[in-house]
Amino acid sequence: MASESIPAGRPSADAMYQEVATDYGPALQRLARAYEADPDRRLDLLQEIHFHLWRSLADFAGRCSLRTWVYRVAHNVAASHIAKSRRSSRMQAGLEDLEALPAAPDSEAALAGRSALDRLLRLIERLKPLDRQVILSYLEGLDAASIAEITGLSSGNVATKIHRIKGILARQFHEGRIPCTTTPAITRTI
Repeated sequence: MASESIPAGRPSADAMYQEVATDYGPALQRLARAYEADPDRRLDLLQEIHFHLWRSLADFAGRCSLRTWVYRVAHNVAASHIAKSRRSSRMQAGLEDLEALPAAPDSEAALAGRSALDRLLRLIERLKPLDRQVILSYLEGLDAASIAEITGLSSGNVATKIHRIKGILARQFHEGRIPCTTTPAITRTI
């Protein structure tokens, strides 16, 4: 695993990028998958994340862990990607929209052919960028304090968001609700 912070006599930005790409590559792929459902656009997002990471490492001063820096940059790039997409289409839903979705007419038939992970990711994809960032960071094993450092929220707010998002996702998942692609986004966040 990557060292948590780079000492004063640190390696070059290119060497640091190689370390980051090796150590965090799979996590960055999962993050891109959670933010972008379309495979071609997902590859573009992943490439953009790697580019911004490579470019940002020259400015990394070690005031936070390398892991925090990587996730912060990756989530910011992904959130910007979503914001651009959102301007062109209003297809994201807030947590309240997910709660209000009707149950699928035939839950067992709707589940046939879909993996549990794909269903969960479809629900996560519908979250607003900040909510998505919080739950994805949690799913990557970050604690509330680390997520707070990445997002700029307080640790208490992060813990509350995680608890609420987990509850809603679990309920939606077990009820077999599949997000509608035409549900508009709402402006209220958790």
